[in-house]
Amino acid sequence: MRQVRSIWNGAISFGLVSIPIKLVNATESHSISFRQIHTEDGGRIRYRKVCELEDREVTQAEIGKAYEDADGTMIPITDDDLAQLPIPTARTIEIVAFVPADRIDPLQMDAAYYLSANGVPAAKPYTLLREALKRSQKVAIAKYALRGRERLGMLRVVDDVIAMHGLLWPDEIRVPEGVAPDTSVTVRDKELDLADALMDTLGEVDLADLHDDYREAVEEMITAKASGEQPAESPTPAPSGKVLDLMAALEKSVREAKESRGEDTGEDAGAETGKKAEVRPISSRSARATPKQTTGKKSTSSAAKKTAAKKPTASTSTSAKKSTGATKKTTTTAKKTPAKTTAKSTAKTPAKKATPRKRTA
Repeated sequence: MRQVRSIWNGAISFGLVSIPIKLVNATESHSISFRQIHTEDGGRIRYRKVCELEDREVTQAEIGKAYEDADGTMIPITDDDLAQLPIPTARTIEIVAFVPADRIDPLQMDAAYYLSANGVPAAKPYTLLREALKRSQKVAIAKYALRGRERLGMLRVVDDVIAMHGLLWPDEIRVPEGVAPDTSVTVRDKELDLADALMDTLGEVDLADLHDDYREAVEEMITAKASGEQPAESPTPAPSGKVLDLMAALEKSVREAKESRGEDTGEDAGAETGKKAEVRPISSRSARATPKQTTGKKSTSSAAKKTAAKKPTASTSTSAKKSTGATKKTTTTAKKTPAKTTAKSTAKTPAKKATPRKRTA
């Protein structure tokens, strides 16, 4: 490991064993920082530390710490005051327990540090603790003080180094009340199967292959502007239509994931679920209901129903005879008899007149 500046010196307290160590930052930020400028002339905008009582700028050596009371009173706090606090973790990382790693909630993870053995005498106990952590497959929970407050930490082994992750105290983790959906949702087995297929298609990734695309784009833009060139315009992404069906979105995602990996998409996820995926944008035309078209069969049947509802007349029986004449004789003979009877009875039987009721004196 290349030499980096330690930010804290102390010792690991492991029972009666004391291991002198130095604390080194394990992570670094590669994000690009910007300066504030005056847009009219490009001048730097700087923050100046000014005393409100004297109305003058003060140096860093003149600046101390204080606690502001509820009524606005400032209570000065010195470094000596903090150093004399009766806490054993002022310069010690005190191990309090060893627990399985899965007992630590990732929400508690904070900053990460490397613990370096401070001097030759610290090499033996440092190695002892490292190997004990490896063999137990556990992590150590410890307390330590840094930057004016006591903190919680987790010690684990990374390669041949003991690393410490700062942990948030349990009461610093917010309870996720009101975050989950408050509506009742049913997830079908086919949707879960497609989600599993998408997860399998995306597969795993080596985290070392991932990089910050945004930072690279910013660096290219800065280089282009510094050389007087016009920054390249990013391609406009194609607008994606609104998905009408979750199943269709999952199926389309599986196909695109397979295509990006160069896999065969002949048998897509839609074949597994028995239907082809279809993702269509919502439009006013598709949202409107399409009027049903009346087919020939439906019009014939409805006409036949209307004809059957009406009472048969003589002309109706005559047309029925003509239409049935082209069929077999047995069918014609069978249909003529009821037709004639119906026609005659219809012709002979007059409509009944309404009989007026007799009035009773």
